[in-house]
Amino acid sequence: MEKIILSTENAPRAIGPYSQAVRVGQLVFISGQLGIDPQTGILKDGIDAQTRQVLDNIGAILASLGLGYAHVVKTTIFLRDFDDYAKVNEIYGSIFQDAPPARSTVEVSRLPKRASVEIECIAIYPEKAEA
Repeated sequence: MEKIILSTENAPRAIGPYSQAVRVGQLVFISGQLGIDPQTGILKDGIDAQTRQVLDNIGAILASLGLGYAHVVKTTIFLRDFDDYAKVNEIYGSIFQDAPPARSTVEVSRLPKRASVEIECIAIYPEKAEA
C-alpha cells in the first residue's frame, strides 16, 4: 500500500521530522497535536484552552481530508499531570459524545514546548471514500 503524507495550514506545522498525518489505505494516522494556535504559533495557556485547541487542530486535519470526529477509531492522550484528567475528559467527551473511539490516557514527565496535553489519533475512511 502507498503511504500518503497529509498536511493542512489549518493546524500547526510539524515541529520536528514528522508529518501532521499519514494515510495508508483507509487508515489515517494523525500525529500528536499540542494546544498551539495555528495562526499565531503560540501554545495556549491552561489545560482547558490547550485541550480545546488540540481537539480543534485534530478537527482541522480531519476536515482537510473530508473526515470528521466520527471517523476517529482510536486516540491516545498524553497528560503532563494526571490531576488534569477530569478537565480533559470533560472537554474530550463534549467532542466524542456518540460512539466514542477506543482510547488510552497516560501521564508523561514532559511534552514538547512544555505543553500540558497532547493527543494523537487514528481515523478511518469509509469503505467507498476517495481522496
